Amino acid sequence: MASTSTPNHLQPAPWKSQFLDHLSKMDSPEFVFSSLHPAPNKDSPVPFLPRARYCIYRGMWAELPENKHNDADRNEKCFESEMPTFTTDVRMQKTFEVFASSSGKAKDESQSQGSGGGGPCEAVWWVKGDTMVQWRMQGEAFVVGNDVEGGGEESSGVRTVKSELGSRMRVVKEEGKEEWSWKKEVRGHFGNISPGMRGSFKNPPPGQAVSKPFDEGKNQIGQKVENLDDEVARSNFRVVVIKPEMVESIDLSDPVKARRHQYRYDESSGEWSHTETWP
Repeated sequence: MASTSTPNHLQPAPWKSQFLDHLSKMDSPEFVFSSLHPAPNKDSPVPFLPRARYCIYRGMWAELPENKHNDADRNEKCFESEMPTFTTDVRMQKTFEVFASSSGKAKDESQSQGSGGGGPCEAVWWVKGDTMVQWRMQGEAFVVGNDVEGGGEESSGVRTVKSELGSRMRVVKEEGKEEWSWKKEVRGHFGNISPGMRGSFKNPPPGQAVSKPFDEGKNQIGQKVENLDDEVARSNFRVVVIKPEMVESIDLSDPVKARRHQYRYDESSGEWSHTETWP
């Protein structure tokens, strides 16, 4: 696991088990992911505008969920984390947004093709039914792509991803941790989605008018991809990892006992503080 600094003092987040228990009660673990889009012109009164969309939670980073239909090689279970993941197409705007609003300040899509990012984000889950709890996370989002591991010198984006995410990856088994592979984890995420979802990464350019030409030899809508190393689909596939700084749950199951619980991460100690407030 080269180029990664992983501390050994991290403790499991106090909110994690309840969060995962609540998500297990959802028919589909959908959540709203919000990021910042650069203002369309220089005369805008603010530099960024909010953007929100629904995404599907794909498990915590380094804790790839079991899937009997996934033929990808898996990493040893050497790490745990409290960093939710989802998958996206690099051609989608949210990928560019987490680069453009980061300290690197990407100016256009050409600067957001590899691993990197770190822009501010917010994620919200609403667990209805008998649970009636809203979970909200604020933090930074990082994009992990195929360039995260391989030959040659690592880019600054790759180094940032490994440093920032590695700082929250808790060691649970020493044996095998040096062989843990970032690229294998990304491939595993690709294998964990359905063939139809994999095929969506070969769609025509997202957001482009259907009247405009595109490479029909590479891109067609409605395809299914069985090959986990499909060149076109994998070139567009990315894993996005949310590194939370604040986590909040609001329990509305009983109006008389309604409470808000806020957890904040202390980078220096590696611990989460907890404050109970009125909703």
